[in-house]
Amino acid sequence: TCFIGFLAWGPVIRRFTWWLLVGTFVLHSIAIGLRIWLTGRPPVVNLYSSAVFIGWGCVGAGLVLERLHGMGIGNLVAAIAGGLTLMVAYGLDSGDTMHVLQAVLDTQFWLSTHVITVALGYGATFLAGLLGTCSIVHKAVSDVQGRAGEPESRRIQERLFQMNYGVVCFALFFSFIGTVLGGLWADDSWGRFWGWDPKENGALMIVLWNAAVLHARWDRWIGSRGFALFTIGGNIITAWSWFGTNQLGIGLHSYGFTKGVLLALGAYVVSQLVLLVIGGILTRSSSAS
Repeated sequence: TCFIGFLAWGPVIRRFTWWLLVGTFVLHSIAIGLRIWLTGRPPVVNLYSSAVFIGWGCVGAGLVLERLHGMGIGNLVAAIAGGLTLMVAYGLDSGDTMHVLQAVLDTQFWLSTHVITVALGYGATFLAGLLGTCSIVHKAVSDVQGRAGEPESRRIQERLFQMNYGVVCFALFFSFIGTVLGGLWADDSWGRFWGWDPKENGALMIVLWNAAVLHARWDRWIGSRGFALFTIGGNIITAWSWFGTNQLGIGLHSYGFTKGVLLALGAYVVSQLVLLVIGGILTRSSSAS
């Protein structure tokens, strides 16, 4: 229905899609609430539950973006993000997703603060990457149709940038706070705030990447399409921090190892690199013209 809304009956289809997503979001919220009630734990305790929670956050943010900006883009990113993250969760489902926590994780306070906060940072960074992808795809379609210079096309690109900019600010805030809270948890559990553990480095990379994107824009080193490309690159950084660091089998966070993830992670990274190459070509051709 998202794509139908771009072709015909725009306002009606967008409203129908928004309410359909709201209904799905309510069901998703109920499922997470029941999981919290059954386990007596916050919603994120392992990789499976993190995928479910990140999908929930992305759908909620997409619905808010659609309410604020319209255009159907919020609906589209909410549907794509929700679908992809639930597919990830399905792939991580080992048949027992409510297992007993390891001693280092067995704490209500830090699971309710650090893990949820950093998961929201992950979700926001992925959502920014999706919005960046939408911007690049729209640019490509506009170029093919010869409408790139038209006022309506420029307006859509500007609105996409505004949405993306806000999401990146949100991502930087939550990823930074989540990383600091993780350091406090490490100090409480292991007696040191920072130990250059692979998972800690991955979290720091997300913070630095989001900060670099914003500073590059503030200093006018990149335009709106360059901003979109940087956010797509953020997908690679976040995917590595979320899954890749666990696959190394070293460090104090190696308990999150999951079989069969490395190949899927590699395929995802390749797909994002292809988008970056296409977007870079489009940006260069636009500058040349």
